[in-house]
Amino acid sequence: MPDLLLELRSEEIPARMQRKAAGDLKKMLTDGLVEAGLTYEAAREYWTPRRLTLDIRGLTARSKDISEEIKGPSTSAPEQAVQGFLRKAGLASVAEAHVHSDPKKGDFYIAHISKPGRAAEDIIAELVPDIIRSFPWPKSMRWGPASAKPGSLRWVRPLQSILCTFGPETEEPVVVDFEIDGIRSGNITYGHRFHAPDAITVRRFDDYVSKLEAAKVVLDADRRKEIILADARNLAFANGLDLVEDDGLLEEVSGLVEWPVVLMGEFEQAFLAIPAEVIRLTIRANQKCFVTSRPISPLEGEMSAKPTEGVASREALVPSVPSPVEPTPSGLPAISPSRGEISQLSNRFILTANIEAKDGGKEIAHGNGKVVRARLSDALYFWTTDQGDLPDLGELEASAEKFELDLKKPLDQRMARLDHLGVTFHAKLGTQGERVERIKHLAEELAPIVAQSISPLEGEMAGRPEGVASREAPASSDRDRASRPVVPPPSVAFGDISPSRGEISALAARAAVLAKADLTTEVVGEFPELQGAMGRKYALLQGEHPSVAAAIEEHYKPQGPSDRVPSDPVSITVALADKLDTLAGFWAIDEKPTGSKDPYALRRAALGVVRIILENRIRISLDVAIAATVASALTAYERSGEGVECRGLVAMLDSRIRDYKGASQLLSEAGLISNLLKGGLAKANSETIGAADQEREFFDGQRMMELEASLSPFIADLLAFFHDRLKVHLRDQGARHDLIDAVLATSSRPISPLEGEMSAKPTERGAVPPSSQRQAPPFALPGISPSRGEIGQSSNADLLQIVRRVEALGSFLDSEDGRNLLAGTKRAANILAAEEKKKTVIAETVEPALLREVAEKSLFAAVNQAEKQAGEAVQNDDFSAALLALSVLREPVDSFFEHVLVNDEDQAVRANRLALLARIRAATGQVADFSKIAG
Repeated sequence: MPDLLLELRSEEIPARMQRKAAGDLKKMLTDGLVEAGLTYEAAREYWTPRRLTLDIRGLTARSKDISEEIKGPSTSAPEQAVQGFLRKAGLASVAEAHVHSDPKKGDFYIAHISKPGRAAEDIIAELVPDIIRSFPWPKSMRWGPASAKPGSLRWVRPLQSILCTFGPETEEPVVVDFEIDGIRSGNITYGHRFHAPDAITVRRFDDYVSKLEAAKVVLDADRRKEIILADARNLAFANGLDLVEDDGLLEEVSGLVEWPVVLMGEFEQAFLAIPAEVIRLTIRANQKCFVTSRPISPLEGEMSAKPTEGVASREALVPSVPSPVEPTPSGLPAISPSRGEISQLSNRFILTANIEAKDGGKEIAHGNGKVVRARLSDALYFWTTDQGDLPDLGELEASAEKFELDLKKPLDQRMARLDHLGVTFHAKLGTQGERVERIKHLAEELAPIVAQSISPLEGEMAGRPEGVASREAPASSDRDRASRPVVPPPSVAFGDISPSRGEISALAARAAVLAKADLTTEVVGEFPELQGAMGRKYALLQGEHPSVAAAIEEHYKPQGPSDRVPSDPVSITVALADKLDTLAGFWAIDEKPTGSKDPYALRRAALGVVRIILENRIRISLDVAIAATVASALTAYERSGEGVECRGLVAMLDSRIRDYKGASQLLSEAGLISNLLKGGLAKANSETIGAADQEREFFDGQRMMELEASLSPFIADLLAFFHDRLKVHLRDQGARHDLIDAVLATSSRPISPLEGEMSAKPTERGAVPPSSQRQAPPFALPGISPSRGEIGQSSNADLLQIVRRVEALGSFLDSEDGRNLLAGTKRAANILAAEEKKKTVIAETVEPALLREVAEKSLFAAVNQAEKQAGEAVQNDDFSAALLALSVLREPVDSFFEHVLVNDEDQAVRANRLALLARIRAATGQVADFSKIAG
């Protein structure tokens, strides 16, 4: 069968556009060919900086003849309907139509349309110019004299030639002839711009590839990448160095050259005083070059203390260059690389040229070295400037006092400047300074919960193996073992430098204050990609605790599904606070993601929260955390004083916020935010309760109902968004979607801030105490307590518990008892669903006196026992034990459906049996909604 070869050759196409453009060309042309009635066996796209190429194999030479029948209106239809039919069928008059008689429908018109097939060359000649004119380049241009005419051709760069041949392998292919804006198709292409600029006559694809290769053009981008990577590795190895590989840069460089030639350049050793990240980004961004590293010898890496992962001081990287600021004070461990952890950057870099120079590339390497030295000189200036004092310290005193900053420290100065300048975070969400204040407040509230989850026993950090944080849940229950496939163990943490539980809150507050400080530094201004990383370095240089420094960098993580999550408790706390503030803020101003757009990366932020919670096994109710985020905004607004325009989260309450002045005082003085996050209300002293009572007047009656109406849908909507991200994450981990839906359906419940029950005090690892120990708080934020009949069931806001339920349920359903119980429970659920659809009212209790059959009496006794045991197990988060308790229902349920007729003639007996089925559904519903499980 014939093959088609198409090449569109132009001036240099930007590297970032090439892969997508080639894919678009393939899709547009193949879709057009299929729509025109042609078929093909295979198609593959290729690209270089100067050409897009498409190779289509096994393309049919002619489209098929088409015969179709178009049904028209009745012969008595109005003239307007008849004319519409004629236009649709392409007929000149009704005389060309046929009349069909039907005994029921009467006479009506039909048109028999026959379309002869077309030659593939004609279809291609018509299709390709249309594709070129409508090609979806992100940016395009016009050029030459023709550009002055309306409707002239637009292309990403000036289009120079079009090659288009078609024909079978055994015959001489023909040129598909067409013209677009003076460019006529042909069988001519051109080789490398400098090495082989002459015309090349081409027959078919294999001939095309071999002739381009001889003309110094490697057509396949993946092969160019392989050549560059292999040659770069070999060149580095030959010089006793290692290549620092960069897949993104490799992709970009392969789109800059048609004939890759790898060379090595160098710069002065003194520039190695600059942080490695800055050197690498400078060389990568400006020169598109790879850096190299010098492997550390066995003796160089021996350090006295285990460092923060990936953190190295300037002194460790370049011992000969003195630090421009004071080193870390004594008492804190040194932060420097251990053996095998990192390699030292070398002063040599690898570049990829597009020509084979006569001097072996010496002049090219020398020229690139000059440019790199100039760029690094700028970077060194930025690096040293950031470690000096700002000139306007006097103007920063108010901001310094606000955030308790030390203006003798460079990073503190930058934070004060960030607040003083009023740098906008978002027009509707206030300034960066206001956002930092919210994050700090929320981090202080989250810290105890993170500390409890990460380090249940204070002081446990001492005595463990170096570099390993003890984070296992107290343990030894089936639920923990069952959850491990989906909830991975926490990653290695910070060894002996990790803070104790008591320190986490203060360190998290300090890290939150400094987290955005590097946004005003010179280096981050030049390289925004280094935000966080530079903050960590500057924090270490001014003597901050290593956990604070790490949190400044890691609070941005994870930045994608494959990025690691923070593991240090301070980093976890600040990362959660930052992401929750972002999500709640943009939700409040109705800037939610859509199906096609997510400009503020809110899906990534929500997935980050999910991964941080699951991978670090943190027990926290997200609805309470969201409510605390809103409360943090209320507190910030309260401190702002009268007359200040409310922004951000408080704006969703509209003008009513001014009626709630005192909200923050109530929340903070009663200590309710912290207690809500801990899952209970700590005993408050009489003075605190008195203060809360004085402020409660702001929330009486109608105002409280309005506040509830404003907050409840907001929290429910954002929580549903977290559930969507959780589903995506668990499905990627291999969990069944129906099990996830079943668990979420059971955990879900209406959110109401007026439900006045919450646990008095959390038990170990977040277990819920009996309802008898609960008390009503003076004020309850949305979604903190179960409604009547739901005691013992967790909220759908505890993601870790949801995952553990899914894991336990999956294991249970793999057993024979699980499968059989599922069948019986689904049968009960289906009967109940049918009755409820008829508006039948199902009784809440079963009357023992109405139980007549032995099977239903046995089932009633079994349900009573199983429901109680399962409820107790659920209270203790032991879902495997709960399902084991429910498994005893298998035989009684089977026996009931075998020997008992639900639809008894006696309506009282029938209603009682339906109530018994409802008890089965309620018992199993403590773990999951079995009706949503497939099978």
